[in-house]
Amino acid sequence: MDGNLKPARLETLAFTAGAMPPERPLDMPTQDMRRVQEHIARTSQTAWTTWLARAIANLSALAITGYGIWEMIGIVGFSNMTVLQGVMIFFFGITLAWIAFAATSAIAGFLLPAPRLAEAPLGDSRTALLMPVYNEDPIHTTAALQAMAEALHAADAARNFEVVIVSDSTNADAWIAETLAVDRLRRALNGIMPVRYRRRWHNTGRKVGNIEDFVKRWGGHYDYMIVLDADSLMTGERIVRLVRMMQAHPRIGILQSLVVGMPSESAFARIFQFGMRHGMRSYTMGQAWWVGDCGPFWGHNAFVRIKPFVEDCDLPMLPGKPPLGGHVLSHDQVEATLMRRAGYEVRVLPEEGGSWEENPPTMLDFAQRDVRWCQGNMQYVKLLDLPGLYPMSRFQLVWAILMFLGIPAWTLAIALSPVAAWQGQQVADFPSGLAAGLYIAFLAMYLAPKLAGLVDAMLTKGAVTAYGGPVRFTASATLEILFAFLQGAVSTIRTSLFMVGLLFGKSVVWSGQSRDAHGLKWSTAAKALWPQLVFGTIVCGALLAVSPKVLLWSLPLTAGYLLAIPFSVVTADPRLGAWMKARGLCAIPEDFAPPMEVAAVQGDADAPPLDTPIGHRALGDDASGRLW
Repeated sequence: MDGNLKPARLETLAFTAGAMPPERPLDMPTQDMRRVQEHIARTSQTAWTTWLARAIANLSALAITGYGIWEMIGIVGFSNMTVLQGVMIFFFGITLAWIAFAATSAIAGFLLPAPRLAEAPLGDSRTALLMPVYNEDPIHTTAALQAMAEALHAADAARNFEVVIVSDSTNADAWIAETLAVDRLRRALNGIMPVRYRRRWHNTGRKVGNIEDFVKRWGGHYDYMIVLDADSLMTGERIVRLVRMMQAHPRIGILQSLVVGMPSESAFARIFQFGMRHGMRSYTMGQAWWVGDCGPFWGHNAFVRIKPFVEDCDLPMLPGKPPLGGHVLSHDQVEATLMRRAGYEVRVLPEEGGSWEENPPTMLDFAQRDVRWCQGNMQYVKLLDLPGLYPMSRFQLVWAILMFLGIPAWTLAIALSPVAAWQGQQVADFPSGLAAGLYIAFLAMYLAPKLAGLVDAMLTKGAVTAYGGPVRFTASATLEILFAFLQGAVSTIRTSLFMVGLLFGKSVVWSGQSRDAHGLKWSTAAKALWPQLVFGTIVCGALLAVSPKVLLWSLPLTAGYLLAIPFSVVTADPRLGAWMKARGLCAIPEDFAPPMEVAAVQGDADAPPLDTPIGHRALGDDASGRLW
C-alpha cells in the first residue's frame, strides 16, 4: 500500500499513537543575513587556554604546509618549474593544509587531557528526546527510544524527560507502521515516560523544517532537546551527565557528545568504524581544545538549549536557486555559528562511550551520504559574510568548505602525477630520495589521527583487551589502514564528479538512508563505479609507461581506483561480515561487552515487521512491556 490514506483512517491512527501536548508556541524570527539582531549581547568570553591552543594548532599546520610546499618546490627546481608543476604544487598545498591541520589536532588530542565541565542537579529541567524520522524502520527507532527511556528510568531521571517523535514520512506504509509502533511504545513506557508523536503533511525544509515546526509550536514546554537521528542511541548515564552539564553552565547553548559507530553486521561498516573510532577520539580531543566555545554541532546526539535556539538559530533561505541556494541542507554547523553569535557557547565533550550512530553498510551508501554532505557544505559559501560571527565560527565554515574542495584538488594532483613523473625523469640529478621522504611524510600525516588513536589505545590499560586482545587488535588495525586507502580513492572520484555537477546545477536527492547490511550486485557496483576504474586505468597505465617504480610507490593512493568495483562488492557481502563478526575482526568494545542500551536495541533486530500478520498480532495482544 503506497497511496494516499483516507482522513478517517488517519485520524484513528494519529489518536492511537498519542497526541502532542497542548501547544506552547515560541516566536522563532528568521535570521537577518545583513545585520545582527538588537537583543544579542555577548557575555561569554573565550578562555586564554583556548586562544593558546588555537595559535599552536594553526601555526603548526601552517608551518607543516609551508615546509611541504617548500620541499616540493625544491624537488621540481624553482628556476625550472613548468606551469603544470606549479599547478600540481598548488593542488598539493591545498590537500596538505587540510591533512596537516587534522594531524596536529590529533597529536594534540593524544597529548592533552580531556577538558572538564562542571555538573549540577537536574532540578525541574524538562528535556525532549527528539527524534525526527523520515520513512525509517519503526522497529529500530522505537526500540532505541525505549532503551533510552528505560535507562533514564533506572537512573531515577525519567520524570525530567519526554519522548517526542516528529515524522516527515511520505510513504503510506512507513507511516502506518511507525504509527502502530509509537502506540506500542506508549504502552511499553506507560508509567515511565510520556511518548509524543506528530506527523507533518508537508515536509517543508526537510529535517530543519521538521525541528523548527516542533520548537515553534511546542518548544515552550521544554528547557532542552536532545536531537537524535533515526539511528542514534545513547546511554541513560551519558544523557543525564549532559543535562547536568547544561544545568551547571547556563551559557552553553549546544553540547555535542562524541558519537561512535554501533556494532554492525556489515563488513564495510565494521572496518570503517574501527578506524573512525580511533581517529575521531584523538582528533576530537584536540579539536575540543582549539575550538573551545565555538565547537562543532553534528546535528544529532547533542543537547540544545531551546530558548536561544528559537530566538537566534532560525536558518535563512539562501539566495539563488539550488544546488547552492534555497534551504540550508547541512544545517548543524550553521546553527552552531548562530548560537555562538548570540553569545552562547557551543561545546563538544570528547569522551568516548555512551553515544552511538550507525554507519553506512556499503561503499555506495557511504558515497551517497558523502555527496549530501558535500552539497550542504558548499552552501556555506553564501554564509561566509554573515554579520556578527566570531572569527572561529567563520573559520569552521571555511574549514567545512575546504574539507570538500581539497578532494577535487587531490584528484587533479593524482591525474597530473604521470606528467610530473615524466618531467622528473628529464632532470639528470632529480632528488628522488627527497621526493620519497616527502611522500612518506605525507602518508604518515594522512594516517596520523588513526595512528594517534591506536597508540592511545595501546597505552591505556585494558583498552586493547576491550577490542578483543592484541592479535585481533593488530589484525584489525592493519586491515583498516589498507581499507582506508582503498575507500579513500573510491570516495574522491565520486565526490569530485559530484562537485563538477554542482557547477551545472546538479542537486543531490535527500532520502531515507540505508542502515541494514545488504549485498551489492556486480552490475550495480560497475554501473556506479566505472568512472573510478577508467580514471585508475588511465593514471596507472600512464605511470607504468613512464616509470614502473613510480607506479609501485603510487599504489597506496591509486590502487583503490582499479579495485573500486570488487572492493565495494566484497566489503558489502553479508558472508564476509558474518565471518568477521564470528572471529572478532574489526570489533569494537560493544561487540564483546554491549551496554544495556545496545543489547536491548540489537536484541530487537530480528523482530517481526509491522506489516506482517505476526507484527499486527503482537501489537494487539502483547502486554509484556517489550517492544515486539
